[in-house]
Amino acid sequence: MYKYNVSKYQTFYAIGLSYQKADAETRGKFSLSLDQRKALLDQAEAIGLDAITVTSTCNRTEIYAFADDEDTIINLLCQFSHGDPEVFKQVGYIYQNRAAIAHMFRVGCGLDSQILGDFEIISQLKSAFTNSKKRHLINPFLERLINSVIQASRRIKNETEISSGATSVSFASVQYILDNIQDVTNKNILLFGTGKIGRNTCENLVKHTKNAHITLINRTKDKAEEVAGKFNLKVKDFSELQTEIRKADILIVATGAQNPTITEELIFPKKPLLILDLSIPKNVSDQVEAIDGVNLLHLDYLSQITDATLAKRKEHIPQAEGIIDEVKEEFYEWLDTRKFAPTIKALKDKFKLFQEEELDYQSKKIANFDKDQAEIISDRIIHKITRSFASHLRAANGSTEDSIALLKKVFELEQQH
Repeated sequence: MYKYNVSKYQTFYAIGLSYQKADAETRGKFSLSLDQRKALLDQAEAIGLDAITVTSTCNRTEIYAFADDEDTIINLLCQFSHGDPEVFKQVGYIYQNRAAIAHMFRVGCGLDSQILGDFEIISQLKSAFTNSKKRHLINPFLERLINSVIQASRRIKNETEISSGATSVSFASVQYILDNIQDVTNKNILLFGTGKIGRNTCENLVKHTKNAHITLINRTKDKAEEVAGKFNLKVKDFSELQTEIRKADILIVATGAQNPTITEELIFPKKPLLILDLSIPKNVSDQVEAIDGVNLLHLDYLSQITDATLAKRKEHIPQAEGIIDEVKEEFYEWLDTRKFAPTIKALKDKFKLFQEEELDYQSKKIANFDKDQAEIISDRIIHKITRSFASHLRAANGSTEDSIALLKKVFELEQQH
């Protein structure tokens, strides 16, 4: 239990599902758009939760929160997604307190990513933190924890080589194209969707394929034009999607739609067509795969490109875990300080009460008693005593709870409090 005066709820939870047990279709049902995440936070506030943050990426959807029971959080997730509680129990995970803290560190530091060393998740955590803080749904515990995870992530990125080489699905998709498509420089490439993954894929396409025949389409044309302007690429209207697909040799789909936008009706290939679907949920209908001349690959397949680069990254896991342990220990030290801070304050208040009673008694008993000077001296003594107790509690490690209990009993602090 985390009775650290940071939440009216006693248990810190991490609940979610990821690529490890849930396939793309299932993850799609539990995924949350930005508007859905905001609505979930509003409802969390309405039912009285005081600390919660939500992330949803192509590989995982997670909620970190204080609550009295896990079902409260699972029901929130299912209420605002298309997920079902019974399905969640089969493929999801639930961590509490220390296990939940350890899980956030591993996720935020890229050790739980589908591609080891992928640090894109940390920006998602930062964004989730910002959304929750705007609604005053971040308490000191969660703020300190997220900042500690960000610190560990930054150190791992700077001090190890765990993120060297390909670290994202967007790069893996371009790597697949380079490895499997002949004369890629002269192929017609169509990128549909210019969200984060689409932008990253676009940048990698330009950088690694040297292709000048890349066309962008987005439902909101000005967003596509903004991305295209950086790389001097062509932009077409959404209404021209079918026409551009017929011209394409390679179609990359990276939209945020909740239902498939690329269906068999749009595909009439006169030449081989490679389709890479980088979307969660899937944005290319499964029926497309049956069309002659079409090679459809989904994000899950691309994420399995675990070559020698990934094997090399694994060598740096112990170093990364060492950094996590170091930063996590600092977090627990802070947490322990918060834990005994109320006891130290109660102890100081008790001593001040003794001081007041004794000064009043001596001023009546001793003629010309210098009460002001005595107060200064006794204040210094109280400060030194409480500081000694604080140092002991900070160094008590596993016996902190016992030491706090003893102080409360000896000085009757519970009654005083």
